[in-house]
Amino acid sequence: MLLKNAYTLKDIAEILNSDFLGDPDSLIKGINEIHMVENGDLTFVDHPKYYRKVLNSKATTIIINKKVECPKGKNLIFSDDPFKDYVLLVKKFFPFKKAESLISDSSFIGEGTILQPNVFVGNNVVIGKNCLIHSNVSIYDGTIIGDNVIIHSNSVLGSDAYYFQKKDGNYRKLESCGRVVIGSNVEIGSLCSIDRGVSGDTIIDEGSKLDNHVQVGHDTQIGKKCLIGCHTAIAGVTKIEDEVLIWGKVAIDKDLVIEKGAVVLATSAVDKSLKGNGKVYFGVPADEAMKKWKELALLRKLPEIFERFNNE
Repeated sequence: MLLKNAYTLKDIAEILNSDFLGDPDSLIKGINEIHMVENGDLTFVDHPKYYRKVLNSKATTIIINKKVECPKGKNLIFSDDPFKDYVLLVKKFFPFKKAESLISDSSFIGEGTILQPNVFVGNNVVIGKNCLIHSNVSIYDGTIIGDNVIIHSNSVLGSDAYYFQKKDGNYRKLESCGRVVIGSNVEIGSLCSIDRGVSGDTIIDEGSKLDNHVQVGHDTQIGKKCLIGCHTAIAGVTKIEDEVLIWGKVAIDKDLVIEKGAVVLATSAVDKSLKGNGKVYFGVPADEAMKKWKELALLRKLPEIFERFNNE
């Protein structure tokens, strides 16, 4: 997430009371978790498993808990607890702002948009033209909504990412500073939950339709003209490309891609990336439907085969 103002490496090191390596006047323009980093960003790493990935990422400045050689063109800030220091920066630069009314004065609501009773619209929300937001919908700070969007009752847009780190027997929260961005002509059913990004955007693109009781995790990107059935749970950092059809009660794991035009049948569980172009998937774990149905047909014959084997 971009900062309102750029800060120097020296400025950030002083805030954290930490030593650093690099150009003191190097500018830090944003803070991002590792999967979202760009040039000019600050990120953190606190586990040897990820040192190489982070040190070779686009991040310009890295908070790290080990003295290592500083890669060319990068800055290091040394910390006993990078997670804690990163969260400290999120809270400083993106502090929680208390709501003073149901509809924030800092929000923008387009011409022709209807808000039914008890809709909550947080700070710096943008809602486009000709939208219909039904009663008891909560739209958290910073959410962006396009034109001709329908959101049904009791849905929540922009709640925090479900992201915790276990430390000393307790769980510490990675504070969220990202957004939810909804494209035009999207429809969101009742009782849906769409989490904002940890430091980037959770996106539902133009023309997609969500049934009731759909969970969309942080930093997930849903493409154009997708249909997603009720009780589907999509974990964070998942990419669902355009025109994907997901039937009801599907569970989708994190960090994977479902390609354009794929179909996932009801009650499936997706644990790996899926190819598109009309391929149909089913099962737990999900695989090509014809293959899965053949496996199920064979499984039904096992008792008969077992009995025949015992009688020989």
